[in-house]
Amino acid sequence: MLLILIVVVFAIAGMVVSSKLKSKFRKYSQTALEANLSGAEIAKLMLADNNIHDVQVVSVEGQLTDHYNPANKTVNLSPDVYYGRNAAAAAVASHECGHAVQHATQYAWLNLRSKLVPLQNVSGKILNIVLIASLFGGFALGLPYEFIGYIVVGAYGIMTLFTLVTLPVEFDASNRALAWVKNRNIVTSSEYAMSKDALTWAAMTYVVAALASLATLAYYIFVFFGNRD
Repeated sequence: MLLILIVVVFAIAGMVVSSKLKSKFRKYSQTALEANLSGAEIAKLMLADNNIHDVQVVSVEGQLTDHYNPANKTVNLSPDVYYGRNAAAAAVASHECGHAVQHATQYAWLNLRSKLVPLQNVSGKILNIVLIASLFGGFALGLPYEFIGYIVVGAYGIMTLFTLVTLPVEFDASNRALAWVKNRNIVTSSEYAMSKDALTWAAMTYVVAALASLATLAYYIFVFFGNRD
């Protein structure tokens, strides 16, 4: 019952933050930049200013699907951001380039997150196996209850660590982006405030995810080990 409550509370929090984020981006997408630069142009300019010449800026389908891919070194921008000439597009484009700068400068937190990706994927598969086994006759794996606890807590601990490491990565990318658009005079003071507000709400989605993961991890620790004498 407690786990259900945790899931419901953070699901609602996630929906509220997501709705607020979309609202902010719709609002700031209506504010045309005085510099009249598109998101793609801003991204290319930021990369050049940071002496990054091996990263491509491409357009991808979807809404708020923007991301940096370190595997093929691409800054992927949704159409609204790629072609947009507004405060929201400026914020997103520069933020994703912030990740490219992190990659180029070997930012420690980004490197750690990259190393955690395969561990996180394995942890997710392990949890799925345990869940499926529990649905068919309880812990049908034939393993001691305490050992199952170590598996679940260990796997979820890794996933929680990933969400926590993501926070400094995302906040740092936003800080780099905001500093650059301000110093490069890409945005006016009012446009800067809009960009900062948009990125703040984007960061809140990661904060909610991290808190939800922490709460769930605490629940599993209590369930498996909380009743010890």
